[in-house]
Amino acid sequence: MRRRIERGRPIVVKVGSSSLTATGGRIDAAAIERVVGQIADLRSAGHPAVLVSSGAVAAGLPILGIDARPRDVPGLQAAAAVGQGRLIERYARAFDRHGLVVGQVLITRDVLASREPHLHARAALDRLLELGVVPIVNENDTVAVDELRFGDNDRLAAIVSHLVSAGLLVILTDTPGLYADDPRLVAEPELLSAVKHNDEVLDRLRYDHAAGRLGSGGVATKVAAARMAAYSGIPTIVAGAGDDNAVCRAVGGEDIGTWVEPRPQTVGARKLWIAFSLPALGSVTIDDGAVAALVGAGRSLLAAGVNAVDGAFDRGDAVEVLDGSGKLVAKGLAGLSAEALRGVLGEHTSVAGGEVIHRDDLIVLT
Repeated sequence: MRRRIERGRPIVVKVGSSSLTATGGRIDAAAIERVVGQIADLRSAGHPAVLVSSGAVAAGLPILGIDARPRDVPGLQAAAAVGQGRLIERYARAFDRHGLVVGQVLITRDVLASREPHLHARAALDRLLELGVVPIVNENDTVAVDELRFGDNDRLAAIVSHLVSAGLLVILTDTPGLYADDPRLVAEPELLSAVKHNDEVLDRLRYDHAAGRLGSGGVATKVAAARMAAYSGIPTIVAGAGDDNAVCRAVGGEDIGTWVEPRPQTVGARKLWIAFSLPALGSVTIDDGAVAALVGAGRSLLAAGVNAVDGAFDRGDAVEVLDGSGKLVAKGLAGLSAEALRGVLGEHTSVAGGEVIHRDDLIVLT
C-alpha cells in the first residue's frame, strides 16, 4: 500500500494540541520547532505544504492563569481568542528562521457549508501555495462552537486536503500511530502498519476510543478524517509527532505510523462537499430494499423505501440516510421537506411528488 508521494503534490500536516504542549499545558517551543522544521524540509523536497494546527485554546490557558481546559463554551472561546494570536506568532517566528512566510487561515464550518464560500476557500489556499506561503489553518475557535465541543481539526484537515488536491494527509499525534486495541487497556497492543479505509478494525476504533485531556479530538476523529480523505483518493498517515522526521519519512514511503489506503475510485467535488462540508439537518431511515437500490444499483431514494423521518429539514438541506439498525448508508440533499415526506412515507413517487433524494445529490458512505 505504502508509496512515495509524487514531487510537487501538496502535503497537509495536522498537529494536535496534545502534541504541541509540555507539562502544565503550555505550548512547547521544541514541539513547534520540530513541526516547522519538517515542513521546511518538505518545501525543500519540492512539496507545497499546508499546516492544520490546533493549540489556540492550549496557548491561551496559561496567559489567562487557567490550569485546566474549561468545560464551558465561553471559557473555551475566551482562551482561543487570547491564544490564537500567540500561537500564530510563534509559528511565524519559527518559519521565518527557515526563510518561509506563513498565512493564517481561520475557517468556520458555516463557510464550508455554502458552495460559493467553499470554492473561495479553495482559491485562497491555492493562491497562497502558488505564492510560496505556508498556510496555517485552524477553525475559528472563538466563534466555531461545534469545533470547540467536538474537535473537528482532524476532519478539517481532511477537507483542506481535498481543497488543495493533496498527495497525502499526515496526522501527527501523541502515539506512534493507530493501535488495534486501546493501549490503556491492553498491555502490548498491535500497531497497525497499513489498513484500507473500509477495514472493520477502523469501525471498532472509531467507537471505542475517548478524547484526550488537552485536545478535543481522539482516535475517532482521526479515523473519520482518514475516511473523508479516502473519498478524495488521498491516503492518510497517522504518526507520532515526536518521531524523528516523521512527515518526510511518511512522504518518502517509509514504514512509519499507520497508513490508511484510500478508495480506488474518487468522488466528484460536489458530492464530497455534500458528504463532508454540509451539516446534516435531519435523517431518514430506509428499508433493506432501498439500501440495496442505493448501494448496489446507484438509484435515487424514493418515498416508497423510507420508514421514518427525523429532524425539521427543508428541501435542499443535507440529510443522512440510515438503515434499519441506525447505520449510516448515505447522505444527500433532500428533494422533499421533512414535513412533506412524513405525509407520503411508503408512497409511490407519483404520489410523493418527486424523489426523496436524487442520485445526483446523493453519496453512498457505507
